[in-house]
Amino acid sequence: MDRVDLAVVGGGVIGALIAREAVAAFPDATVAVLERGLIGQGASSRSAGVHFPRGATERVRSMSEHSQRVWEHLAAELGLPIRAVGATVVAAGDTDAVSATYLRLGDESAPARGWAVPPGSRAWDLDGCQYADVQAVAERVLAGLRDQVTVLEGTEVTDLSFDGGHHRLTLGPGQELLARRVVLAPGPWIAHPAWAGLVAPLGLRVKKVVAAHLEEIPAPGDPLVVFHDEDAFLLPLHERGHYLFSYTCNRWDVAPDDIGLVLEPSDLDDARAVLGRFAPGLVARCTSGRVFCDAYSPRREPVVAELLPGLVFAGAANGSGYRLAPAIAAETVAALDLTPTGATSPLLQRQS
Repeated sequence: MDRVDLAVVGGGVIGALIAREAVAAFPDATVAVLERGLIGQGASSRSAGVHFPRGATERVRSMSEHSQRVWEHLAAELGLPIRAVGATVVAAGDTDAVSATYLRLGDESAPARGWAVPPGSRAWDLDGCQYADVQAVAERVLAGLRDQVTVLEGTEVTDLSFDGGHHRLTLGPGQELLARRVVLAPGPWIAHPAWAGLVAPLGLRVKKVVAAHLEEIPAPGDPLVVFHDEDAFLLPLHERGHYLFSYTCNRWDVAPDDIGLVLEPSDLDDARAVLGRFAPGLVARCTSGRVFCDAYSPRREPVVAELLPGLVFAGAANGSGYRLAPAIAAETVAALDLTPTGATSPLLQRQS
């Protein structure tokens, strides 16, 4: 039977960053990433991939700063598809109140081209923003680790058990894998039968996430606009030739494999209602979009929690999986003892 020091269940951007963090901290550890589909194909493939340095709590602000430093480093090291973008924050309140949430708030600014600032609101410049092709980021991070990490795609974990020393993972193709440590990074698949009972005490819920596509070609230099009070943003996707408008959808307790999880006319109506307050000229361009979901925690902070000895859940990023993935990975690996035992992994031998 194959054995590894660490099995990471989930090959999205969080799982990819956890694998990278693990081999950086424990270069002699044997690590395997198990993904039921293709790397980055789940929630990561639907992500807007936007990063802006903010956080409603001190922990999330610290995670945002850490992640920004890591993304800047990895973008240069691996040539990741990450694009810097100027940004504006629109919010009610004074500068002190807004800067308590946004870490790199600049000077007060005039509205960008075509934007209106509602009465009682103001606009500020925001530094340190970027967006990415998240699926490609996950793929490239793991591609750079292929000589250190075994990546098994099309491999679903159908059962988990623990004998007090090792975790036994039953895999879809009829294989089994023994792991000293396991990280569950399932994105919104928190109700999978293999781990639903373990995850349930965390009190997580899955919420529908909607981003409308606006059929308007962004002009060079058009900024990301963050609508703070609405928890929404408008992102110019220059390489795709349109804008993306993300707003807060309040449909809860959905499932990622639900065939009914689709873009509905009411979703576009809701998007237009929010967008019309800031950019009425773009409302008619709001005609399509993307839909998926994410896991949310009761405190609206990512969760890194040990569920059993040596088995850690990492996720519930509340729609910010890409933005906070490096910090989630750092917290996760810090919670694990991956000091190698000296055992040889037949799995890694076979892949080398």
